Amino acid sequence: MPLYKRKSFPIADPPKDLDPKEFVYQVRFTKEIFRDYQEYLNRLNLYRQRLWTCKVTGKTNLTYEEALVSEHRATERVQQFPDELIPLVLNMIQYSTLNLTDLINEIRTKLNQNIYQGIELHAKKGESVCACKVIEVLNDNGTTRYKVGWIDRERKLTDTSVVCAEDLIRKKPPFSRSILKAFIRESTSQTSPWVIHEKLARKHGISTELPRELIDKLAGQNGFSDGSGVTKKRGRKFKLDNQNAGPFQKKRKGTQIEEQIKYPIDDLFVKPSADDPVFTDRPPLSTDFRVPIQCVGDLLMVWNFCISFGKLLHLWPFSFEDFENAICYKDSELMLILESHSAILNLLIKDGGDYFMAIQNKKQKFKVKLTNWAEYLCHFLDMKDKPELSDHIPIIRRGHYGLLDIRVKLGILRELVDKALMTSAVRGRLDECIELQQVLMARKREKAKEKKEEDLLRKGESHAKEMDQEHIANGIKNCINSNIVSISEDHNGGLEANGKDPSAYNKNVIENGYGFVYVRRKNKAKKVPQRKENRDDENQDKKSDEEQREENLQKEIEKLSIRTNCLGKDRNHNRYWFFRREGRLFVETLDSSKWGYYSTKEELDALIGSLNVKGMRERDLKRHLEKCYMKISTALQKRSKDVAQKALVEEGELRRSTRVRDKPRFNPAMAFLRYVNRWREKTNSFKRQKCGQSLY
Repeated sequence: MPLYKRKSFPIADPPKDLDPKEFVYQVRFTKEIFRDYQEYLNRLNLYRQRLWTCKVTGKTNLTYEEALVSEHRATERVQQFPDELIPLVLNMIQYSTLNLTDLINEIRTKLNQNIYQGIELHAKKGESVCACKVIEVLNDNGTTRYKVGWIDRERKLTDTSVVCAEDLIRKKPPFSRSILKAFIRESTSQTSPWVIHEKLARKHGISTELPRELIDKLAGQNGFSDGSGVTKKRGRKFKLDNQNAGPFQKKRKGTQIEEQIKYPIDDLFVKPSADDPVFTDRPPLSTDFRVPIQCVGDLLMVWNFCISFGKLLHLWPFSFEDFENAICYKDSELMLILESHSAILNLLIKDGGDYFMAIQNKKQKFKVKLTNWAEYLCHFLDMKDKPELSDHIPIIRRGHYGLLDIRVKLGILRELVDKALMTSAVRGRLDECIELQQVLMARKREKAKEKKEEDLLRKGESHAKEMDQEHIANGIKNCINSNIVSISEDHNGGLEANGKDPSAYNKNVIENGYGFVYVRRKNKAKKVPQRKENRDDENQDKKSDEEQREENLQKEIEKLSIRTNCLGKDRNHNRYWFFRREGRLFVETLDSSKWGYYSTKEELDALIGSLNVKGMRERDLKRHLEKCYMKISTALQKRSKDVAQKALVEEGELRRSTRVRDKPRFNPAMAFLRYVNRWREKTNSFKRQKCGQSLY
């Protein structure tokens, strides 16, 4: 079974008193049964994390299912191990104190130096060299000869012969390192020293008694284990009892010692502690979508594709809210729906693939228009051959596309987008964006490197200047002090005779001439701050220009990022999405069956404050949210203002007097009805070419 943190992980026992007609939740690959859905989900999430280790091969960073597959494949390789060599190799493994690598090297060296019964190699048979298997080792009067069986192409023994050692040819080792490594891990229950399983030892007659040299070696240390679970130490016996210790505890001399947990760890194992900060309550999700909540993912995917490849599709951008309203609208002649379908169908025709061949076989024109788009859509559905979609072709041909169910509409669009993503035009656009993005990223790294070098140079120059000024100031101070001392000694007598204070005289001397250096330095010091202020202003202007350039460069990089990546996951594996042209933060559950969103800056702040950085997933999510905080909060605030403005307009329309016969003002909530495609392709016809060539 796979290891969890290098320890065996017990499988959950089935519930007691289980009714045969009771509905339960079962894990597919472990056959575990749960009554509670949350317990089932927590266990399934644990199995999906890359925290598991293959017990046979030692591979780490695997999911539970991947570790099971690795163990199964390794066991199949172990079964290829020659049966005749198993007792010999087990004797080499038993109670060996070498590490795994050295043990493998030692076994391979011994097998390569000697020839044992059961080894497959090659031998000379007449003038040719054939594959054979050593059946028996013969000793005739001190001469070693080998009885071999010749192997045909079907791996069967056809004939036997007796050959000399000189006639045997070893082209490769009897088995690979990976097979030997898997065999050692599968056969042993303990390392340092290696101890094979008791059943395997009894089956092949391997001794289970400790060798005398190993006993002497362990006796010289603090203690040794005699294989019975009893540790002998200084004449006393201690029974090992670590089975009841928890994952973060250990027992030493009968005393339980808690080990300090190293964070971050898996979020499901994080427990409240006294040193935790005060977490805010996570705000509830808004779920007021017009489409069914399980269809929000498809709706976002199709909208994001149309926005990201708008210029390639010749499709003017539209908001997510307008697209949602258009999908739910019952009118078949809605311009936004017609333009989006026509744009994708034209792209598929230009690609010259399967859809182009289908249109060519039906002898249709290679131009989808707003008047015939439904016919071309029906051809596409015929080609896909999906009953859940093709059953609605008669409704579409009669011109009642708007009456279709929302799930059917999004299913058709999803198929169109999946097909469009495989076209050469879309892939070429993606490659172009990736290349440009790499160039801009390289430029950004170069600028960051230059800025770092300039900062280091500036710091070095400022440090050297400070040192020079300090030396000059110390020299001036010493000079002034020496002048003051000499002057005070010369004029001491006269000042005392006049009854004046010598210190006052020294002060006058410094101010009136003898301290001219100090005075001039002081005057200069008054002018320096003005120059410094001017320099600071220049540096600030220069810094602001550099920051503006960096922001512009980052914006260009973001524009080239067509693919939208998940910001991160929270404790319960809910995924968080932010789209550049939509002022909401979307949240997707683990099974993608439910969606929600946050739409205000206050909700974003509360979400960030509720994340616990002790968990790995929430730590990464918080870091990404803080990194993109300004961009996300600005988009949320902008959308909040737009929503408030739309509400005011709608309220004003309701309050209009019925006596006023003026035409009602435009309602922003119905903007999807006035959609106009300003990027529509102006060419009236396509040039028909051979299949496989581009159409312009």
